Amino acid sequence: MKFSNFVRVHWAAVRALLVLTAITGVAYPLVIWLAAQVPGLRDKADGSVLAADGKTIGSRLIGQLFTDSGGNPLPQYFQSRPSVAGNGYDPLSSGASNLEPESIVDTPADPAQLAAGKSAADAGFKPSLLTTVCSRSAAVGRLEGVDGSRPFCTGGGVGAVLSVIGPRDARGNVIHPTRVVSVNEPCQAAPFLPLYEGVRVECAKYGEDYTIGQIVPIRGAAPADPTVPADAVTASGSGLDPDISPAYADLQVARVAKARHVSPDQIREVLAQNRSGRTLGFLGEPCVNVLQVNLQLDHEYPVSS
Repeated sequence: MKFSNFVRVHWAAVRALLVLTAITGVAYPLVIWLAAQVPGLRDKADGSVLAADGKTIGSRLIGQLFTDSGGNPLPQYFQSRPSVAGNGYDPLSSGASNLEPESIVDTPADPAQLAAGKSAADAGFKPSLLTTVCSRSAAVGRLEGVDGSRPFCTGGGVGAVLSVIGPRDARGNVIHPTRVVSVNEPCQAAPFLPLYEGVRVECAKYGEDYTIGQIVPIRGAAPADPTVPADAVTASGSGLDPDISPAYADLQVARVAKARHVSPDQIREVLAQNRSGRTLGFLGEPCVNVLQVNLQLDHEYPVSS
């Protein structure tokens, strides 16, 4: 290639680089930034930040925990829905648990490691989705002073699931149980059900394989419509959901009113001011933004230290 052609080709490439850099690297970002400054859009473009006393508290688009250093719910605040994003609402660990609805059998902890002082998680315990929901519902029930029972949950807050062992029919169903084990209740606990079809129910022993039995969830006597709503016991897909349902908010009114020494009607008035309807009237569900409610409560009904 002649030197003149070499220079011409590369000069054309440099010019194209400069033009595209000006368009995509300067002009386009500038236009987008200017559009974001339009009234009504600027707040969203800046992250929908909420502040109190001149300090940034958070974003109305990202949830956060309202707990003490030990992870216990602070009674004066409305509680958010559960989150499995990192230690809770971590934008860098956004995601779901990925447990499927059929996840009903726990992975037990090693008793020897528990005896050595390890936590249940460090000792290998992995709760199923069912047990996770059951334990959360029981905890919310205790916190709010309501019935936290749910179908297919034991009174102790784990999945009510049996492994029924015995001869089976052509469809795989056990005909005559010879042994029945409560798979989610280790042997330091009494089984939630004493008998199943006349067979004594055993507690689960660590290391034994109960998959040879038919896995049978037991519905129990809990109401079909639990007092504790679904969003109080399940995490969102992102783990960052800032809102809760009006039903979950209503459940917390009495506790928050008591902690702030005001009437429940005063708390409900604040909730009403921070309640959003369906987008465009038909998309999504009505919701309450937890951070906005708690900030307004701190402003109007502060808790004396």
